[in-house]
Amino acid sequence: MRKTFIAEREDRPGAAWLDRFRAGRAEAARWYIGEGPQAPPTAAECRAALRQHMPELLPRYDEACGMVGSDDLAHRILSHYRPASRPQGCSQAVWLGPDGPALVRNYDFPLEVVTGRIELTAWSGRRVIAMAQRPWGGCLDGMNDDGLVASCTLGGIGRRGVGFAIILVLRYVLETCRSVGEARAALCRLPVTQLHNVTLLDASGDHATLFLGPNRKPAVTRRRTCTNHQERVSAASRSALRERVLTDALAAPSTTLATLQDRFFEPPLYARRADFTTVYTAVYRPAAGRVDYLWPGHRWTQSFEHFVPGSYTHDYGDLHDYGDLR
Repeated sequence: MRKTFIAEREDRPGAAWLDRFRAGRAEAARWYIGEGPQAPPTAAECRAALRQHMPELLPRYDEACGMVGSDDLAHRILSHYRPASRPQGCSQAVWLGPDGPALVRNYDFPLEVVTGRIELTAWSGRRVIAMAQRPWGGCLDGMNDDGLVASCTLGGIGRRGVGFAIILVLRYVLETCRSVGEARAALCRLPVTQLHNVTLLDASGDHATLFLGPNRKPAVTRRRTCTNHQERVSAASRSALRERVLTDALAAPSTTLATLQDRFFEPPLYARRADFTTVYTAVYRPAAGRVDYLWPGHRWTQSFEHFVPGSYTHDYGDLHDYGDLR
C-alpha cells in the first residue's frame, strides 16, 4: 500500500484550504458523527464551548466558518467539539542525551484516514510545524518556534465525555504556549472527549507527560516514555510491552539518539497491521527548530529556517490483518 505525504506552507487557511475541506467533507463528517446514538451538539453550542475554553482560536474558527458558508454541520465539525471517539496506536519517548533534547514518536492509524499533510503555519505570528489532521487546525504532533513540542497518544478505550478532540487541543497549546510549564497549565484546564496522553518537551529539556480524559483529574508526570495506557494497565498488554521496550532503551548505557530512532522501526513498536499501521516516525529537536519525518529507508527534514514544500510517497508493502493494538 502506498501513501503520499505533502509539505506546504499555509500561514492561514484560505482558498486552498477551502478546496481541501470540501473535497474531504464527507470523511470529516464520518469522523465527527461516528456510529453511536449520541446526537452532536448544535453549532451554537460548539462555538460557545470554543469561546469559553480556547478563545484565542475563535477568530480563526470564525474565518473558517465564514469560508464554508451556512453549512451548519461543517461549523460543528470545524469546532472539534464532542466528536465521536476513535482508537489509535502510538509510542513516544523523550531523549535528553547527546544531540537532544528530542521527542521521538511513532503514529499508528489506518493509512487511508491519515491526512498526511505537513504544515508550516503562522495563524497569529507564532510559527508552527505540525503533522496536520482534519479538518481545520488539528495536529497529531508539532512544534512551535518558541521551541515547544507536543505529541499525543491514546490513553485507553471505552470512555467518552464532553470535550474537544485532542488534535485541536494540541493546536491550541502550540499556538498559545511558549514552554512546558505554560502548556502543562493549559492542558490541565482543557476538557478532552476521550482518554489521551500528551508528551511535552521544550528547548530547555523540560518535559512532562500528562494523562488526560473525561471524568478524571489530569495527572502530570515526568515520564519519558508513553504508549496507550495511563496509570494502570495489564502487564500482558501490548501497550505495556511497548512502554517497557522504550524504558529499557532509554536506560541502556549504549543507547544513542540514532539507535533509539532505529528501535522505533522494530517490533513491537513498529506496526504492520492493515487496520493500524505505523504511518510515520517523527523526531522533534526543539533547540534546533527541526523535525525529521522518518520511514524505513527515507528521512524528510523540515525546520523553521529551511522549510521546503514538496511531497513523498512511501510504499508500505503488504500489510497484515492480525495483531493486537493494546
